[in-house]
Amino acid sequence: MKKNQLAKLFKKVKLLILDVDGVLTKGEIIYDDRGRELKIFNVKDGLGIFLLWKAGIKTIFLTAKNSPVVHRRARDMHVEEVIGGILPKESALLKISSKYKVKPENICFMGDDLVDIGLMEHVGVAVAVCDAEDVVKNKAVYITCKNGGEGAVREVIDLIFKSQKLEDKIYKFIKNPEK
Repeated sequence: MKKNQLAKLFKKVKLLILDVDGVLTKGEIIYDDRGRELKIFNVKDGLGIFLLWKAGIKTIFLTAKNSPVVHRRARDMHVEEVIGGILPKESALLKISSKYKVKPENICFMGDDLVDIGLMEHVGVAVAVCDAEDVVKNKAVYITCKNGGEGAVREVIDLIFKSQKLEDKIYKFIKNPEK
Protein backbone atom coordinates (compact mmCIF):
# COMPACT_ATOMS: atom_id res chain seq x y z
CA MET A 1 0.00 0.00 0.00
CA LYS A 2 1.31 3.44 -0.92
CA LYS A 3 2.22 5.95 1.78
CA ASN A 4 -0.60 8.39 0.90
CA GLN A 5 -3.20 5.59 0.92
CA LEU A 6 -1.92 4.46 4.29
CA ALA A 7 -2.15 7.99 5.69
CA LYS A 8 -5.72 8.28 4.42
CA LEU A 9 -6.69 5.06 6.22
CA PHE A 10 -5.15 5.97 9.57
CA LYS A 11 -6.41 9.54 9.41
CA LYS A 12 -9.98 8.33 10.00
CA VAL A 13 -9.17 6.27 13.14
CA LYS A 14 -11.13 7.42 16.21
CA LEU A 15 -10.83 4.26 18.31
CA LEU A 16 -8.10 1.62 18.61
CA ILE A 17 -9.03 -1.93 19.61
CA LEU A 18 -6.20 -4.29 20.49
CA ASP A 19 -6.02 -8.03 20.94
CA VAL A 20 -3.70 -8.83 23.84
CA ASP A 21 -1.85 -12.14 23.49
CA GLY A 22 0.29 -11.96 20.38
CA VAL A 23 -0.26 -8.22 19.82
CA LEU A 24 0.54 -6.50 23.11
CA THR A 25 2.64 -9.50 24.14
CA LYS A 26 4.76 -11.98 22.23
CA GLY A 27 1.98 -14.51 22.71
CA GLU A 28 3.65 -16.27 25.61
CA ILE A 29 2.00 -16.95 28.96
CA ILE A 30 4.09 -17.58 32.04
CA TYR A 31 2.66 -19.21 35.16
CA ASP A 32 4.52 -18.78 38.44
CA ASP A 33 4.74 -21.55 41.05
CA ARG A 34 1.51 -20.28 42.63
CA GLY A 35 -0.39 -20.54 39.34
CA ARG A 36 -0.49 -16.80 38.74
CA GLU A 37 -0.39 -15.69 35.13
CA LEU A 38 2.42 -13.37 34.09
CA LYS A 39 2.76 -11.44 30.84
CA ILE A 40 5.48 -9.24 29.43
CA PHE A 41 4.34 -5.99 27.82
CA ASN A 42 6.39 -3.65 25.64
CA VAL A 43 7.05 -0.30 27.33
CA LYS A 44 7.08 1.62 24.02
CA ASP A 45 3.63 0.22 23.17
CA GLY A 46 2.48 1.36 26.60
CA LEU A 47 3.75 4.91 26.19
CA GLY A 48 2.15 5.07 22.76
CA ILE A 49 -1.23 4.01 24.17
CA PHE A 50 -0.92 6.58 26.95
CA LEU A 51 -0.03 9.32 24.45
CA LEU A 52 -2.93 8.27 22.21
CA TRP A 53 -5.21 8.76 25.23
CA LYS A 54 -3.67 12.22 25.81
CA ALA A 55 -4.42 13.03 22.16
CA GLY A 56 -8.09 12.12 22.70
CA ILE A 57 -8.20 8.72 20.98
CA LYS A 58 -9.46 5.89 23.13
CA THR A 59 -8.06 2.35 23.25
CA ILE A 60 -9.87 -0.86 24.15
CA PHE A 61 -8.36 -4.26 24.87
CA LEU A 62 -10.48 -7.07 23.43
CA THR A 63 -9.27 -10.52 24.34
CA ALA A 64 -10.56 -14.08 24.31
CA LYS A 65 -8.94 -14.60 27.72
CA ASN A 66 -9.89 -12.71 30.85
CA SER A 67 -6.77 -12.03 32.88
CA PRO A 68 -6.28 -9.77 35.93
CA VAL A 69 -2.79 -8.77 34.76
CA VAL A 70 -4.30 -7.32 31.56
CA HIS A 71 -6.66 -5.14 33.60
CA ARG A 72 -3.71 -3.92 35.67
CA ARG A 73 -1.69 -2.99 32.59
CA ALA A 74 -4.72 -1.29 31.04
CA ARG A 75 -5.09 0.97 34.10
CA ASP A 76 -1.44 2.02 33.80
CA MET A 77 -1.99 3.23 30.24
CA HIS A 78 -5.47 4.78 30.64
CA VAL A 79 -7.09 2.16 28.41
CA GLU A 80 -10.79 2.93 28.24
CA GLU A 81 -12.04 -0.62 28.68
CA VAL A 82 -10.93 -4.24 28.80
CA ILE A 83 -13.36 -6.69 27.29
CA GLY A 84 -12.16 -10.14 28.21
CA GLY A 85 -13.43 -13.65 27.76
CA ILE A 86 -15.35 -12.89 24.59
CA LEU A 87 -15.70 -15.01 21.47
CA PRO A 88 -16.47 -14.39 18.73
CA LYS A 89 -14.80 -11.01 19.07
CA GLU A 90 -16.97 -9.39 16.39
CA SER A 91 -19.98 -9.91 18.67
CA ALA A 92 -18.71 -6.94 20.73
CA LEU A 93 -18.51 -4.53 17.78
CA LEU A 94 -22.06 -3.18 17.85
CA LYS A 95 -21.90 -2.52 21.59
CA ILE A 96 -18.49 -0.84 21.29
CA SER A 97 -19.57 1.23 18.30
CA SER A 98 -22.71 2.39 20.09
CA LYS A 99 -21.09 3.01 23.49
CA TYR A 100 -18.23 5.08 22.08
CA LYS A 101 -20.26 6.68 19.27
CA VAL A 102 -17.81 5.51 16.62
CA LYS A 103 -18.68 3.98 13.28
CA PRO A 104 -16.92 0.68 12.49
CA GLU A 105 -15.12 2.35 9.58
CA ASN A 106 -13.42 4.65 12.12
CA ILE A 107 -12.12 1.76 14.21
CA CYS A 108 -8.65 0.25 13.91
CA PHE A 109 -8.26 -3.30 15.21
CA MET A 110 -4.96 -5.15 15.60
CA GLY A 111 -4.91 -8.93 15.68
CA ASP A 112 -2.66 -11.91 15.15
CA ASP A 113 -4.62 -15.16 15.12
CA LEU A 114 -7.71 -16.92 13.80
CA VAL A 115 -10.07 -15.57 16.50
CA ASP A 116 -9.33 -12.04 15.25
CA ILE A 117 -10.43 -12.51 11.64
CA GLY A 118 -14.16 -11.90 12.21
CA LEU A 119 -13.57 -8.50 13.78
CA MET A 120 -10.96 -7.58 11.18
CA GLU A 121 -13.59 -8.06 8.49
CA HIS A 122 -15.91 -5.49 10.10
CA VAL A 123 -13.65 -2.54 10.95
CA GLY A 124 -12.27 0.23 8.77
CA VAL A 125 -8.59 -0.44 9.49
CA ALA A 126 -7.64 -4.07 10.07
CA VAL A 127 -4.02 -4.52 11.13
CA ALA A 128 -2.03 -7.73 11.54
CA VAL A 129 1.24 -7.92 13.40
CA CYS A 130 4.23 -9.11 11.38
CA ASP A 131 4.30 -12.54 13.02
CA ALA A 132 0.54 -13.12 12.68
CA GLU A 133 -0.83 -16.21 11.00
CA ASP A 134 -0.85 -15.91 7.21
CA VAL A 135 -4.64 -16.09 6.99
CA VAL A 136 -4.83 -13.11 9.36
CA LYS A 137 -2.30 -11.15 7.31
CA ASN A 138 -4.47 -11.78 4.25
CA LYS A 139 -7.38 -9.96 5.97
CA ALA A 140 -5.27 -6.97 6.99
CA VAL A 141 -5.01 -3.65 5.19
CA TYR A 142 -1.71 -3.10 6.99
CA ILE A 143 0.88 -5.53 8.34
CA THR A 144 3.31 -4.13 10.89
CA CYS A 145 7.05 -4.33 10.43
CA LYS A 146 7.44 -5.34 14.08
CA ASN A 147 6.26 -8.51 15.79
CA GLY A 148 3.60 -8.60 18.46
CA GLY A 149 4.98 -7.59 21.86
CA GLU A 150 7.96 -5.93 20.21
CA GLY A 151 6.62 -2.48 19.36
CA ALA A 152 3.99 -3.31 16.73
CA VAL A 153 1.32 -1.36 18.59
CA ARG A 154 3.57 1.70 18.84
CA GLU A 155 4.25 1.42 15.11
CA VAL A 156 0.52 1.72 14.39
CA ILE A 157 0.03 4.51 16.94
CA ASP A 158 2.85 6.47 15.30
CA LEU A 159 1.05 6.05 11.95
CA ILE A 160 -2.12 7.43 13.55
CA PHE A 161 -0.19 10.38 15.01
CA LYS A 162 1.43 11.21 11.65
CA SER A 163 -1.76 10.74 9.62
CA GLN A 164 -3.79 12.92 11.95
CA LYS A 165 -1.01 15.47 12.40
CA LEU A 166 -0.97 14.96 16.17
CA GLU A 167 2.80 14.93 16.57
CA ASP A 168 3.04 18.57 17.71
CA LYS A 169 0.33 18.02 20.32
CA ILE A 170 2.20 14.97 21.62
CA TYR A 171 5.58 16.72 21.69
CA LYS A 172 4.08 19.67 23.60
CA PHE A 173 2.64 17.30 26.17
CA ILE A 174 5.97 15.48 26.57
CA LYS A 175 7.80 18.78 27.09
CA ASN A 176 5.22 20.05 29.58
CA PRO A 177 3.09 17.20 31.00
CA GLU A 178 1.48 19.49 33.60
CA LYS A 179 -0.64 21.28 30.97
